[in-house]
Amino acid sequence: MSEKKHTFRVIWSEEDGEFVGLCDAYPSLSWLAPTRKEALQGIRNLVESIVAELESSGEDMVRE
Repeated sequence: MSEKKHTFRVIWSEEDGEFVGLCDAYPSLSWLAPTRKEALQGIRNLVESIVAELESSGEDMVRE
């Protein structure tokens, strides 16, 4: 995976009744989970997988 640093956060969604994991660099991605820990791990894994896929195809979604 790229050496880029990402900022992750977890918020509570009253509407969903779960925690939402978010990544500032990828605002269209999110991960719902019943605990903060699971939401954070879920969004981190999702971003890692997306970034790896993009890098293997020579693309880069993030404009930093």
